[in-house]
Amino acid sequence: MFLSTFEKQLDSKRRIVVPVEYRALTSGPFDGVFCYPSVEADCIEGGGQALFEAHKQAIDSLEFGDPIRTALETTVYGGLARLGFDTAGRITLPEILCAQFGLTDWVAVVGMGDRFQIWSRDAFHAHRAEQRLIAREGLASLRTAQRAARIGAGG
Repeated sequence: MFLSTFEKQLDSKRRIVVPVEYRALTSGPFDGVFCYPSVEADCIEGGGQALFEAHKQAIDSLEFGDPIRTALETTVYGGLARLGFDTAGRITLPEILCAQFGLTDWVAVVGMGDRFQIWSRDAFHAHRAEQRLIAREGLASLRTAQRAARIGAGG
């Protein structure tokens, strides 16, 4: 699993060192990662062969011509970049993705289980604060529902 958050500085060539823990998880047909514009957030999303296969399976499950399939194909397949590791474990982020998400200096590389995201550091700090609020509210709602289910099952 891709875990934790790492803050990294892009160098002048838009390279970042991929955490060694992440490099170990990206087994696939080449020594690197797949990256593309995230479907759910304003950041780059990436992962190994398993993530690519999961997206392919989801896309293939939709009928040809379905507008959701087309949107996913455009975003994932059309935006996909295969980024190989250099000898120092770095990847070079595509200029178009850096421009799209404002990645110019410091970035946050965020583990998301089966994938990771690369954010502008400042944008991620704001996003993380929003996500904490959503998580707190969601957990409180879940606990309330679980209590109600236990009371209903016992009564």
